[in-house]
Amino acid sequence: MALKTVRLGIVTLSTTRGPAEDESGNWMAETARQKGHAVLFHRVLPDDAPIIRETLLALLAEHDPDAVLMNGGTGAGPSDVTIEAVRPLFQKELTAFGVLFAQLSYADIGAAALISRASAGIIGRAAVFCMPGSIKACRLACDRLVFPELGHLVKHIRTG
Repeated sequence: MALKTVRLGIVTLSTTRGPAEDESGNWMAETARQKGHAVLFHRVLPDDAPIIRETLLALLAEHDPDAVLMNGGTGAGPSDVTIEAVRPLFQKELTAFGVLFAQLSYADIGAAALISRASAGIIGRAAVFCMPGSIKACRLACDRLVFPELGHLVKHIRTG
């Protein structure tokens, strides 16, 4: 049986947005709370691979979340470094997340979906989802993939 309450954190990667302008991160936090989950932290970080990696590892150690929802920095631009920062930390990669997200995106936005490098994996005892920063992409990923399966996934990670 899936867990009903998940303890999660939110990390937004952006060189242009601060907490007040973080539409996607704020939406994820509010939606998670509405679904009965506990939001342990919400940070906005610059698109800088060492900062992303160091901060994520520190947040995982300090808060021991069940999941971290990361948004931003998954595109093809030079400042999009989230995947390069996070993927090497995965002990297990949840390869279907990127494939399913691309499939859903393609149905929604067509060939532009190939630009996204959405990814997910497990770091320690936490599921970590890396998704695009646009509110539309975050809603798609969270509503169709992350939130429907989060309690089940966390149960498997935490209890086997």
